[in-house]
Amino acid sequence: MAPDMLPTIKKTKTLQARIVSGSAILLSGSGVAIAINLGYNVALARFLGPKGFGHATAVYTLLTLVSAVTLSFQTMSAKAVARQSQSEFKDSVYRSFHLGAWICGIFTAFVLFVFQKGITNYLNLPSSLLVVLLAVGAAFYVPLGSRRGYIQGAYGFGRLASNLVLEGAVRLAASLLMITLGFGVMGVIAANSAAIAIAYFAIAPTLSRRTPSPLGLKYAFTETSQAVVFFVGQVLINNCDIVLVKHFFPSQEAGLYAAIAMVGRVVFAGSSSVVNSMFPLVAGSKDEERKSLSLISTSLLLVLAIGCVIALALRVMPSWVWTLCFGQGFQMPGPHGFPYLLALYAITTVIYSLSVVIITYEMSYRLANARWLQLIFSGLLIASICRFHTSLQQVIMVQLVLMVILLLVVGLPFFAQALKNSNAIRTEGSQTIRLIRRISEDEVIAEFLRSDFEDTAYRKYQQTLRPIVFQPNMQDESESAMRRALLFLRHRSLWKELPVETEWFEAEVGQSNLGQIHVFPRAQWRKLARGNFAATDVIKRLGRMRSAEKTSKDPFLAKIATIRSNFSEGGSMPGSVVLIGLSEKGPLTILDGNHRLIAAALEGKVHSLKFVCGLSPKMTQCCWYRTNFATLARYGTNLLRDVVQNPEADLKSLSNQP
Repeated sequence: MAPDMLPTIKKTKTLQARIVSGSAILLSGSGVAIAINLGYNVALARFLGPKGFGHATAVYTLLTLVSAVTLSFQTMSAKAVARQSQSEFKDSVYRSFHLGAWICGIFTAFVLFVFQKGITNYLNLPSSLLVVLLAVGAAFYVPLGSRRGYIQGAYGFGRLASNLVLEGAVRLAASLLMITLGFGVMGVIAANSAAIAIAYFAIAPTLSRRTPSPLGLKYAFTETSQAVVFFVGQVLINNCDIVLVKHFFPSQEAGLYAAIAMVGRVVFAGSSSVVNSMFPLVAGSKDEERKSLSLISTSLLLVLAIGCVIALALRVMPSWVWTLCFGQGFQMPGPHGFPYLLALYAITTVIYSLSVVIITYEMSYRLANARWLQLIFSGLLIASICRFHTSLQQVIMVQLVLMVILLLVVGLPFFAQALKNSNAIRTEGSQTIRLIRRISEDEVIAEFLRSDFEDTAYRKYQQTLRPIVFQPNMQDESESAMRRALLFLRHRSLWKELPVETEWFEAEVGQSNLGQIHVFPRAQWRKLARGNFAATDVIKRLGRMRSAEKTSKDPFLAKIATIRSNFSEGGSMPGSVVLIGLSEKGPLTILDGNHRLIAAALEGKVHSLKFVCGLSPKMTQCCWYRTNFATLARYGTNLLRDVVQNPEADLKSLSNQP
């Protein structure tokens, strides 16, 4: 790798960071769009009343059902575009999907037009013209999905977000204008169709000259079929309740339920921001990067956080706020009033959104069998609501129970397989390290200090306490206490995270054991690893930087180069490499000695290093071994608890310094 490529490496974001930043961009745009749509629904509820609002929502829900096809083209366009490395190929695959989208859009509009009377009667609508107007919007809605997919696959998250805002703004302004002019529900549906058409023309991409598509017909058909199955299930789960309530309940109650269900759409729109940024990034990533559990964990935590904040806000908001927003016709007396049902619906949507993250993550790089499970559950949901619908609360509870079951059915097998794959990748091609002898924690601390003592944090002690570090007397308890106090000057928070039951061993580690070891995920190592901390992969990346490190002024690379030079000249490094794990047969993480181990591995001299290994069945509670929300929360709690500790005062007391 040439030296002038180093700045690119420094600026490279991990997939987790790109998912978060992409989600932030889409979430900010979606936040504006959600606010506009909320204003749209509030305005319709106030001006049309529960009955008219129920009619408008039912017709719009039909358009949302059509979005199963729209989102299929968007998702598959995004996936196909993201996988192309050259812009002309990106344009070529987009053209193929866009043509297919127009064919499907026109066919969808034709079906709606033919069955307009049957749909009108089933939904108890005042006029079949509403369905005809909807058909016009549906014709543009499907190809709009392919255009948004192209922008999404090219990582144009800002432009995608602005298009969502544009559609919502036109829908709101045009609907208010039509209501003011006296067109009522008919005018609102016309405004919706116009907003879709305007959004379609506004996001027209600039394409390069035509080139043959790199994708075959079989690939396009397989991928699109997968997406259709997934989105049919998704759209049915998200919208069948509104249609069924409109059929089974009086118009007044159906209008109330439409207002409640609106909240679910807000929650799902927020989670969709995460999914829409995650999908193309994972689809365009390398196999070893996307198999890291940290990627999907990031997405799941973002969705959970967004949904829980919204659900909590809805639960604590008093009823009069909703009456003020929607009008007097939307009052619901009793313990199961608006705030209760809104929060319950929001929680149901959050649980379902977590299932969507798992299924779409799997879809991003292979055929996802879980999409069929979702479709089956959509059928179960329809059957269950048809059977149990004595009240609005019962309709929501039916959905909640089924969504919890869906999450378990989808999530448990996925994570079991993911953990199995992760462990297999970590240990692939490696031999198990050999434990030589049991050692005490005091010996480990002495080894840790030996490699760390030249740090500036120990400057005032480097002369007076050098003997107890480099010529330790392990039988002297006072020396051991002083070494512990020295270690805690820099590494108290690190050491205190290790389980109390940790057993320490001197270990034998060779070049063949590297597949079992992960580097410690901190500082520059995070940028280098890009989400994959396996030592073998880190070594491959650094190996390509052999020529660059000789001339680079980067301190990180310079340190590794210095250590490599020392090894190549037959030298050695003080102190041991410290490993931690559950057992000697499983994955191990470097607690101390990242630079030494990687430099030695690059020179083929891992055998020349000394190793100590800390093992405990509770090591998964340590954030240095397994980083997740629970371990980080535990780390934060321990930091607060130990904030009053003063290791320097303890050291002065032990060393009798004035």
